[in-house]
Amino acid sequence: MDFELSADQRAFQDMARGFAAEHLAPHAAEWDEHGIFPVDTLRKAAELGFAGLYCSDEQGGTGLTRLDAAVLFEELSAADPSTAAYISIHNMVAWMIDSFGDAEQKARWLPSMFSMERLGSYCLTEPGSGSDAASLRTRAERDGDHYVLNGSKAFISGAGATDLYIVMCRTGGPGPKGISAIVVEKDTPGLSFGKKERKMGWNSQPTAQVILEDCRVPVANRLGAEGEGFKFAMKGLDGGRINIAACSLGGARACLEQARDYMNSRQQFGKPLADFQALQFMLADMATELDAARLMVHRAAVALDHGHPEATNWCAMAKRFATDVGFKVANEALQLHGGYGYIREYPVERFVRDLRVHQILEGTNQVMRMIVARHLLKGA
Repeated sequence: MDFELSADQRAFQDMARGFAAEHLAPHAAEWDEHGIFPVDTLRKAAELGFAGLYCSDEQGGTGLTRLDAAVLFEELSAADPSTAAYISIHNMVAWMIDSFGDAEQKARWLPSMFSMERLGSYCLTEPGSGSDAASLRTRAERDGDHYVLNGSKAFISGAGATDLYIVMCRTGGPGPKGISAIVVEKDTPGLSFGKKERKMGWNSQPTAQVILEDCRVPVANRLGAEGEGFKFAMKGLDGGRINIAACSLGGARACLEQARDYMNSRQQFGKPLADFQALQFMLADMATELDAARLMVHRAAVALDHGHPEATNWCAMAKRFATDVGFKVANEALQLHGGYGYIREYPVERFVRDLRVHQILEGTNQVMRMIVARHLLKGA
């Protein structure tokens, strides 16, 4: 048990911190305010290997561990959680192709994904199936060497601006075993998109419905065998939960640092806020809970890397705890800023808005509790 980062991990951390300071932090407020999807910046991130983080090097992936990636996403999110979270989603799509695709699929899609010339979206949620993902209704009917897809997906990050959509759809009967994963390329006839959603946060990435109307996709675009799609989707979410938890760590850490600096500079009743014990205790609790969350995230990442039997359970625990703590820390930081925390000249309000959705996506925190409870009761 070693709680220190390796020399390589510290190097990744420094590289990510430098990239975030130079390319994300100066623009994050503008991207948020104007809803700009910073594709050129994403491609600069790809030049550093950030687009295929835990993919094999066969097609040009970076080959890092999940722990390496968690360290990296914390640093990126300390500047801009919204853009960092899209990089996580893109990595999940690339990893699914790398892990479950055949040689031809990998050669066809991964090189352009690793350069971010092609951007990816993960399509599981539907208007009628959120937490109950296995009840999805999007259908893929076999027609010779094609599938004909009909249905819609909701709240899809990147929809309309990205190029590859991994669509979980029903090729068989009800339940998870009837679901397959099919890659739909942009500009495929029958693929369209809903309106761009107006969101509380995550404004540097577009979100919209993905609509499939008699959309013909080659059978060769299916990942794995029919009926394996839900299993692939859940495996993708284990890693996605670590990443989004790490994004909460980064955003919360930035807010903690801003609150500390504000307490040292702001004076009330003739002395700095930092001299008030009640506020000192708030800051101490924020730091303690954030550190506990980081330890849980790192343990889950190592477990996933090593195929530990508790990995899925620990990923759910870490996601629930870190995203709850992340939002709480950001919200407390806003409180410590008083009225200034509520205005856009101070970045803490943007972090509060961005971190709130982490408690909902990649499985709501209520679903994370269900996963943990089922695991506990099954083992009783």
